[in-house]
Amino acid sequence: MPSEDLSPRVITLGTAGGPRWWSSRTGRHRHGIATAVQVGEAFYLVDAGLGVGRQLERAGLAFDDMRAMFITHLHSDHTVDIPSLLLMGLYERDTRAADPIRIIGPGNRGALPPVSDRAETPPAPVCPENPTPGTAEMVGSIVQAYATDFNDRVLDALRPSPLDCFAAEDIRIPEGIGYHPNDNPTPAGMAPFEIYRDELVAVTAVLVEHPPVAPAFAFRFDTAAGSVTISGDTTATDNLVTLACGTDLLLHEAIDFDWVRARYGDSPAEADLASIDHHRRSHTSPEQAIGLAERAGASRLALHHLVPGNTPARRWEDLGDRFAGEFLIPDDLDSIPFTRKDAGIHTSPIKVGA
Repeated sequence: MPSEDLSPRVITLGTAGGPRWWSSRTGRHRHGIATAVQVGEAFYLVDAGLGVGRQLERAGLAFDDMRAMFITHLHSDHTVDIPSLLLMGLYERDTRAADPIRIIGPGNRGALPPVSDRAETPPAPVCPENPTPGTAEMVGSIVQAYATDFNDRVLDALRPSPLDCFAAEDIRIPEGIGYHPNDNPTPAGMAPFEIYRDELVAVTAVLVEHPPVAPAFAFRFDTAAGSVTISGDTTATDNLVTLACGTDLLLHEAIDFDWVRARYGDSPAEADLASIDHHRRSHTSPEQAIGLAERAGASRLALHHLVPGNTPARRWEDLGDRFAGEFLIPDDLDSIPFTRKDAGIHTSPIKVGA
C-alpha cells in the first residue's frame, strides 16, 4: 500500500474576528475564528470561534482525527464554541480507540486588568470570587454548567463523560522571563518554548501583546515538510517575528482601522472611546502584518481574523503587492498547504467544503 500523504496544510474553518454577528448583506460571510492544522488524517484545532463544529463537518474533519485543541487567548470570539465541542464530542469521539483530545491554552490571569482611563466610575468585575479563570478552570466550569445534560447522556444513554473525551490543561509560562499580566505581559526577547509534541508536529509558543488580556499566545507548528505560524490576536509584536522566523506560512490577524474610526470616532460615549483605545493598542493593521512577515522572512502570508468580518475581500487584497512573498486572503474552508518550497509540491489553496 502507498504510504500516507503527510503533506501539511491549514484549513481556515473561520476567518472573522470579533465577538459580533457580522452582517453578510454588505460583503462576504465569514464564520468565527478557527483554524485546523492537518498532517495526514490527523489534525489540530487552533481556537474555537462561532460555528466551528459545523465547519469541521463541512471540511470533512472527523472528531476521531483531532489530536489537540490550542487556544491562543481566552477572549470569547476564540472560545465561544468550546461548549458545543464538549457536548457534541460525546457522539463523535470513540474513546475506546482514541485518546482524549488535549485542550491547551492560557492559565489563570492571576490579576484583574486595569480599569480604562475613560471610566468615570470604575465598574465592578464579573464573578469577583474567581474573575480570571484559565483554560482548565473554564472547561471545568462549562462541564459543571451543562451537568444536567451530561448526566442525562452519561447515565441514561451511556455516552462517555466529556472528561473522557477531553483533557484541559494550562500552558506554563517559562520562569525567569519577567512575565506579569499587567506590568509585563509580553516580555521582550523571549525565546519560543515547546508546549506539545507528537510524531507529526512540534508546537512552540511565545507571548504576544493583546491588552488587556494576558497571557496571549502565538503558536508555531513544525512538521517534517514545513511550518505554519498563527499569530493569535496581537498588536505588532517583536516576539511574533522571532517565532515566525523562516516560517513557510504565517497566518496573521488584521483589522481595518478606517472601520474603527468610522464605527466609533464620532461618539462621545466613554464605552466607544474605550473601544477605540482597545483596537489601536491591541490589534494589527494589514500593513503592519505585512511588515512583520517581511521581517520574519515568511514565504507566504495569509491574513485572517479579519475585522470587520464582512469587508469585501478586495479591501485586503489590494495590499498584496506590498509583500515580496505570496499574499493570501483566505475564505472560510480554504485549504492552504505549507510545504516548504524546496519540496517541489504544488501549494495552491483549494476549497475543501461547500
